[in-house]
Amino acid sequence: MDPFNVYTQAAELLDNARASSAGRAAYMPVGGPGTEMTQTIIALASGFRLDEHENPGEATVLVLSGEVELGSGDEVWSGSEGDLLDIPDARHQLLAKTDATILLTSVKRRSGLTA
Repeated sequence: MDPFNVYTQAAELLDNARASSAGRAAYMPVGGPGTEMTQTIIALASGFRLDEHENPGEATVLVLSGEVELGSGDEVWSGSEGDLLDIPDARHQLLAKTDATILLTSVKRRSGLTA
Protein backbone atom coordinates (compact mmCIF):
# COMPACT_ATOMS: atom_id res chain seq x y z
CA MET A 1 0.00 0.00 0.00
CA ASP A 2 1.31 3.43 -0.88
CA PRO A 3 1.66 5.98 1.93
CA PHE A 4 -1.64 7.60 2.81
CA ASN A 5 -2.05 10.96 4.55
CA VAL A 6 -4.85 10.67 7.09
CA TYR A 7 -4.97 14.42 7.75
CA THR A 8 -5.39 15.31 4.06
CA GLN A 9 -8.23 12.81 3.70
CA ALA A 10 -9.83 14.02 6.96
CA ALA A 11 -9.83 17.64 5.76
CA GLU A 12 -11.53 16.63 2.49
CA LEU A 13 -14.10 14.57 4.37
CA LEU A 14 -14.85 17.46 6.72
CA ASP A 15 -15.63 19.69 3.73
CA ASN A 16 -18.00 16.95 2.48
CA ALA A 17 -19.62 16.58 5.92
CA ARG A 18 -20.28 20.31 6.17
CA ALA A 19 -22.02 20.20 2.77
CA SER A 20 -24.04 17.06 3.58
CA SER A 21 -27.53 17.13 5.10
CA ALA A 22 -26.41 14.16 7.24
CA GLY A 23 -23.49 16.21 8.58
CA ARG A 24 -21.00 13.38 8.11
CA ALA A 25 -18.68 11.71 5.65
CA ALA A 26 -16.40 8.67 5.91
CA TYR A 27 -13.67 6.75 4.11
CA MET A 28 -12.24 3.32 5.00
CA PRO A 29 -8.58 3.16 3.90
CA VAL A 30 -7.91 -0.13 5.73
CA GLY A 31 -10.10 -3.22 5.88
CA GLY A 32 -13.53 -4.00 4.54
CA PRO A 33 -15.66 -7.09 4.00
CA GLY A 34 -13.87 -10.26 5.02
CA THR A 35 -11.32 -8.52 7.24
CA GLU A 36 -11.11 -8.46 11.00
CA MET A 37 -9.55 -5.01 11.44
CA THR A 38 -10.79 -1.82 9.85
CA GLN A 39 -9.71 1.80 10.06
CA THR A 40 -12.21 4.45 9.03
CA ILE A 41 -11.76 8.20 8.89
CA ILE A 42 -15.01 9.89 9.89
CA ALA A 43 -15.82 13.59 9.68
CA LEU A 44 -18.74 15.11 11.58
CA ALA A 45 -20.00 18.67 11.31
CA SER A 46 -20.58 20.41 14.64
CA GLY A 47 -23.71 19.17 16.41
CA PHE A 48 -24.07 16.00 14.35
CA ARG A 49 -23.68 12.51 15.76
CA LEU A 50 -23.25 8.86 15.04
CA ASP A 51 -26.42 7.50 16.60
CA GLU A 52 -26.32 4.84 19.29
CA HIS A 53 -25.16 1.49 17.94
CA GLU A 54 -23.66 -1.81 19.06
CA ASN A 55 -19.93 -2.40 19.31
CA PRO A 56 -19.05 -5.36 17.04
CA GLY A 57 -15.67 -5.83 18.74
CA GLU A 58 -12.71 -3.96 20.20
CA ALA A 59 -12.49 -0.38 18.99
CA THR A 60 -10.81 2.97 19.59
CA VAL A 61 -11.35 6.52 18.40
CA LEU A 62 -8.36 8.78 17.77
CA VAL A 63 -9.52 12.40 17.58
CA LEU A 64 -7.70 14.00 14.65
CA SER A 65 -9.34 17.42 14.99
CA GLY A 66 -12.12 19.13 16.90
CA GLU A 67 -13.97 17.98 20.01
CA VAL A 68 -16.21 14.95 20.46
CA GLU A 69 -18.17 13.22 23.19
CA LEU A 70 -18.39 9.44 23.32
CA GLY A 71 -21.40 8.29 25.33
CA SER A 72 -22.57 4.94 26.60
CA GLY A 73 -25.48 4.70 29.02
CA ASP A 74 -25.00 7.38 31.68
CA GLU A 75 -21.26 7.77 30.99
CA VAL A 76 -19.71 10.37 28.69
CA TRP A 77 -16.04 10.77 27.73
CA SER A 78 -14.79 13.94 26.07
CA GLY A 79 -11.99 13.97 23.53
CA SER A 80 -10.10 16.62 21.60
CA GLU A 81 -7.26 16.61 19.08
CA GLY A 82 -4.77 13.86 19.87
CA ASP A 83 -6.95 12.05 22.43
CA LEU A 84 -7.43 8.29 22.13
CA LEU A 85 -10.78 7.01 23.42
CA ASP A 86 -11.41 3.33 24.13
CA ILE A 87 -14.92 2.46 22.96
CA PRO A 88 -16.82 0.48 25.60
CA ASP A 89 -18.15 -2.99 24.85
CA ALA A 90 -21.72 -1.65 24.94
CA ARG A 91 -24.15 0.45 22.91
CA HIS A 92 -22.61 3.86 22.35
CA GLN A 93 -22.84 7.08 20.34
CA LEU A 94 -20.48 9.83 19.24
CA LEU A 95 -21.36 13.55 19.18
CA ALA A 96 -19.32 16.27 17.47
CA LYS A 97 -19.13 19.21 19.87
CA THR A 98 -17.30 21.14 17.11
CA ASP A 99 -16.47 20.22 13.53
CA ALA A 100 -14.44 17.06 14.11
CA THR A 101 -12.54 14.27 12.40
CA ILE A 102 -11.66 10.92 13.94
CA LEU A 103 -9.85 7.73 13.06
CA LEU A 104 -11.95 4.75 14.12
CA THR A 105 -10.02 1.50 14.49
CA SER A 106 -12.05 -1.65 15.12
CA VAL A 107 -11.37 -5.35 15.32
CA LYS A 108 -14.42 -7.56 14.84
CA ARG A 109 -15.10 -10.37 17.27
CA ARG A 110 -14.37 -13.79 15.90
CA SER A 111 -17.45 -15.96 16.07
CA GLY A 112 -17.30 -19.52 17.30
CA LEU A 113 -14.15 -19.15 19.41
CA THR A 114 -14.03 -20.82 22.79
CA ALA A 115 -11.62 -20.27 25.62
